[in-house]
Amino acid sequence: MSLTLVIANKAYSSWSFRPFILMRHFGIPFSEIVIPLGQDTTRAEILRHAPSGKCPALRDGDLVVWDSLAIIEYLAERFPDLPIWPRENEARATARSLAAEMHSGFGALRANLPMNMRRLVKRREVPPEAAADIARIETAWADIKRRFGGHADFLFGDFSAADAMFAPVVNRLHVYDVPVGAASRAYMDAVMALPAYRDWQKGAEAENWRIAKYEDL
Repeated sequence: MSLTLVIANKAYSSWSFRPFILMRHFGIPFSEIVIPLGQDTTRAEILRHAPSGKCPALRDGDLVVWDSLAIIEYLAERFPDLPIWPRENEARATARSLAAEMHSGFGALRANLPMNMRRLVKRREVPPEAAADIARIETAWADIKRRFGGHADFLFGDFSAADAMFAPVVNRLHVYDVPVGAASRAYMDAVMALPAYRDWQKGAEAENWRIAKYEDL
């Protein structure tokens, strides 16, 4: 069966970015439907594909899977030969814990530094609560790299679902020119160099939809 990924604007939709970069990186074929945010018809259009009324959603024949982390878990089961999660038990459990923390946490970072793939790099003052989120992220990255990543580019050595979950954070830290340590910067550069990341970036730059509250930050 063919897979269809239903996503919102590539410029803004961090949740959509996660399964997209993972599927592109691992060469999982899919078609995509892009639904622009902030339109009068947005919710009705999304509800045609996802009962939650939110993007992303993955269609596999008659099956619909919604929520980015649920989609990633489904893909890991659907394509067991792909190393979507690390193979070793401790690394895999840790990767899932880290992905879940990203999925449910860091609200101050999300609120104060929304994803905008088109934004020119320009420093913005980060409030203390968002700075605390960033400090936790840098600590987590450093700890995971030390324990599992070795000298490789990504958190668990090779690119995995954990890296896909943090791809929108990489954009946020980059475009708002957030000061980070050298190890964090090297990791960010590695994620941004991925062809799958660049593919999403090109799609975002080609969009003509604009939402003022994201563009004026």
